[in-house]
Amino acid sequence: MNADTTAESGTGGQPGDYPRTTDMAEMARRCYPDTLAFYQYWLAKAGTRSMPSRADLDPAEMKRWLPGIQLVDVFPAEAGRKRRLVYRLVGEAEVSLRGYNPKGREVAEAALGKDTSDPLGNYAIVIDQQLPVYDWSRISHPNGFLIGQECILLPLSDDGKHVNMVVTYGKVVRRHDASR
Repeated sequence: MNADTTAESGTGGQPGDYPRTTDMAEMARRCYPDTLAFYQYWLAKAGTRSMPSRADLDPAEMKRWLPGIQLVDVFPAEAGRKRRLVYRLVGEAEVSLRGYNPKGREVAEAALGKDTSDPLGNYAIVIDQQLPVYDWSRISHPNGFLIGQECILLPLSDDGKHVNMVVTYGKVVRRHDASR
């Protein structure tokens, strides 16, 4: 699937059906103001670089977004092992939504909505192409309801060449009864 995919709706699972984009003008047109502000903060921290480092982000400046933030460590593939993505920090809103804190667990096992969304595909685009990804979708919650959400995933790099961490900001925009 093309990384610059956009879709108006869909729940994922079918090629071309998952609603995401790497076009930040498209993101700016459809996202909530907090999500756009977080992207602009990340962009300002990058300056003339393609992406900032984790050290560039100041939690004191990020207070308004912290409940929806996740930091994910990227461990590159090596010696026959696949790349690993591990939650380093998960904001209070994300923990509350899940009902547990996935800190220290791999994204592949603990991502919310992994059956109806494409979190690993989003991370692959961010890491391999060093591009921001914005997605909006309905995802299944383990407790049986659907969540309308939006999320922006942004690359971070200590050396300016390789993504070693991804910062995300997610926002639940609707909660749907799964029986409808």
